[in-house]
Order: sequence, then structure tokens, then C-alpha cells
Amino acid sequence: MNIRSRNLFDPSSENSYKLSRSQLEMFIRCPRCFYLDRRLGVSQVKGPGFTLNSATDTLLKKEFDIYRQQQSPHPIAIQNGLNLVPYADPRLEDWRTNSKGIQHPFAGTSLLIVGAIDDLWVDLETQGIYVVDYKSTSKAGEITLDDPWKEAYKRQMEVYQWLLRKHNIPVQNRCYFVYVNGVTARPCFDNRLEFEMLLLPYDGDDNWVEPAIREAWDCLRSERIPIARPECLWCSYRDAAAVVLGKYA
Repeated sequence: MNIRSRNLFDPSSENSYKLSRSQLEMFIRCPRCFYLDRRLGVSQVKGPGFTLNSATDTLLKKEFDIYRQQQSPHPIAIQNGLNLVPYADPRLEDWRTNSKGIQHPFAGTSLLIVGAIDDLWVDLETQGIYVVDYKSTSKAGEITLDDPWKEAYKRQMEVYQWLLRKHNIPVQNRCYFVYVNGVTARPCFDNRLEFEMLLLPYDGDDNWVEPAIREAWDCLRSERIPIARPECLWCSYRDAAAVVLGKYA
């Protein structure tokens, strides 16, 4: 792996610096990994892309766009007793595009916070707007938001809520995960993969977002590499490898 020289944070530059929602999540998980990536150009090794998940995301967007054009609730909303319809806004296509997303400059810094949402739903009676995210999985047991690693999903939603509120979009604390679960209880594949759809509500709280951005800003401007999180597997691997390699140097 080569050390990256592009898209690094330069503390002496006055230009805006894009900080994505996923990069902020990296900072929360481990400031040292974040610093190595954004300041020093040493990124975590990327795994293969989740192409099936991308396919379901694309198809779900197409499906909910049909109900957006009709301004009628999707069956999953009706099944859950919700009179919510996909929100129609000319900015939505940009907000859903990874290369653009929702952007907001963070006051007192050069940071431009960026995130790309999946969808928004609106209550036509109250005009309340709800952030919606699509997730894909395949498991036999009950799907909940209780798994420890899903805390990142919740933070993801809260960053989106914070960004939208900065654009004066009246999003509610309540948000929804549209989960599609691949069904394996079939006799054979038969060139077809079936999914069951369910809706999981979550009440977000974005009060942590601005303090976290300020901490990330301070981290980026520091000339000291931060201490690793004890639970960070990336840093544990690096440290263990350095010890072993030192013995054979």
C-alpha cells in the first residue's frame, strides 16, 4: 500500500475541507486511525464492495420513487400504520448522490460536513419529515437495532438529521430503517433471491454531533498522533505487527 498524498488535511490551508459522515464515524471509533487516514495518508485496507447491498439500495430508491411521484404511502408504511409518503424535493437527487450529498460548513473551522441520505418521508397532514435509511441483510433470527455494531447506524441517522436541520428541513427525531432480509428458507435458488421487508423506528438525538466535529477538528490540527482506542482492531494489528517485525529487523 502506498501512502496517499491526495485529499489530506493541511492545517495551514484556508480552503474548505470535506469531512464525510463516514470519516467522522472513523474518528469516533478511533482517533488514531482517523489521523493516519486524513493527515498522514495511511488508510485502512478496504474490503470488497457490497455489490448486492448496492443493488438493493438502487432498486429500493426506484421503488420508493414510484410512490413519490404518486404522493401515496408505500405498503410498508401502511402496514405499520403510518400515513407517510416519500418526500418530493428538487434537491433530493443531489442529497442522495455520494459525490454531492448534503453539505454544511461548520462554523469556526474550514470543515465542510457531507453526508448522502437514502430517503425522506413526509406526513402530509403535519408536514413533519422523517429520515429513512435502507439496509440489507440475510439472517434467520429477529432483526433489531440492538446489536452493538448498529450504534454506527444510529449515529449515521443522527448526522443526517443534523445536516438536514442546518438546511432548515424540519426533520423529526423519529427516523426509520427500511430493512430487506434475504429469504433462505426456499427449496432452491431458481435464479431468484427473495426478500422480506420490515420497518424499524429509531428516535435520534443529534446533540453529540457538533462536539464530535469540534474534537475531530482539533485532532486534525494537532501535530501529535492520537492514542488508539483500546478496542480498535486496526491499531492492535499495527502494534502487534510492529513488535514482531522489530524482532526480525
